[in-house]
Amino acid sequence: MYFSVMDATDRKIIGILSGDARASLTDIGAAVDLSPSAVNERLRRLVTSGVIRRFTLDVDHRILGFDVLAFVWIALANDADESEFRSFIASHPAVAECHHVTGAWSYCAKVRMPTLGDIEPFLSELKARRYLARSETVIALSTAAERSVTLPAPDAGKRDRG
Repeated sequence: MYFSVMDATDRKIIGILSGDARASLTDIGAAVDLSPSAVNERLRRLVTSGVIRRFTLDVDHRILGFDVLAFVWIALANDADESEFRSFIASHPAVAECHHVTGAWSYCAKVRMPTLGDIEPFLSELKARRYLARSETVIALSTAAERSVTLPAPDAGKRDRG
C-alpha cells in the first residue's frame, strides 16, 4: 500500500493542504522543492491510496443557521439492526460525525441543528425506527477547538524528521 511508503515530502504536502486545501500546485511545489506536475502526481497517489479521502470546506455553521451543536450518546436497542442504523445515521443531514465507542454507549453522534427544538424530532425518529434503547444528549455551549488532525507545514528553519 502506498501509505506504507509515504515519505517526508508527502507528509509536508499533507501538512500544507491541511492548513489550506486551496494551495496551488506551484506554491506547494515551491515549499517542497518539486515541480507542479510532480506535486500533482503525488496528490493523485495520495488520493488513490486513500491517504487523502476528500477536500472539504471549513464553514461557520452558525452563519448557515445551525446554531446548536449537540453530542448524542446512543445505546442501541437489543433488537436494532446495527447495519441499518449505521446507514441511517451516515445519511442523516443533521449528523456531522458518528463514532462507534467503548463503554456504556454504543455510539456518539455529533449533530448540528438550527434550534434546540430540532433535537427532539431527531431523537423521536431514532425511537420510531426502533434503534434507541436509551440516549443522553449533551449540548455544546461553545467550541474551544475544532479541526481535523493536521500535520505541521514545512518550516525552513527546522530539520526534516521524515
